[in-house]
Amino acid sequence: MVRWWPVAALAAMTLLGLAVGRGSTALDDRFQELGQTHRLLGRLLVFTDGRVTLTLWALLLAVVVIRQRWRLTAVVAAAPPVGVLLSRLAKRAFGREKDGAMAYPSGHTTLAVIVFGLAVLIAGAATWVVVAAMVATLLGVLGQGVSYHYFTDAVGAVFLGTAVLCLAVWAAGLDRCQPRCDVDHRSG
Repeated sequence: MVRWWPVAALAAMTLLGLAVGRGSTALDDRFQELGQTHRLLGRLLVFTDGRVTLTLWALLLAVVVIRQRWRLTAVVAAAPPVGVLLSRLAKRAFGREKDGAMAYPSGHTTLAVIVFGLAVLIAGAATWVVVAAMVATLLGVLGQGVSYHYFTDAVGAVFLGTAVLCLAVWAAGLDRCQPRCDVDHRSG
């Protein structure tokens, strides 16, 4: 999946971006109405807040540096900025705006997907981390979809973020056989 998902995800992001065009869709309108009706849903933005995701990213970097996993350190350091850069480039390419700002795909959601995914990789894909990352991502998507972004902007960002994450896994040289979370296979 790591090998073919980036191509599939980028194709899905592109197709979705072309399908939604430059304005809101009926689905986007429903999420925006939900956000207007239930203002507390806006608090879900905490999951895509830059301060939260960047703090988690810094902690993840510290963990891989302490573990002296240098290749993984380089990947963890590079993946989030690459995702944000690609998001900004895609925003220019698609030209979709919301309230005068470029919207598709959501950069905050892209960053959150990548950082939460890196947490899963570093924790060795422990079940509780996978569940926590999925819940945080879904709540962040909902928070963005009812507030700053159209819902489809956040969905496009999930495609972009998972594509970058799969490329990060490939670049880190991770495989399906990581004994005792030994990404460098030092223990045998």
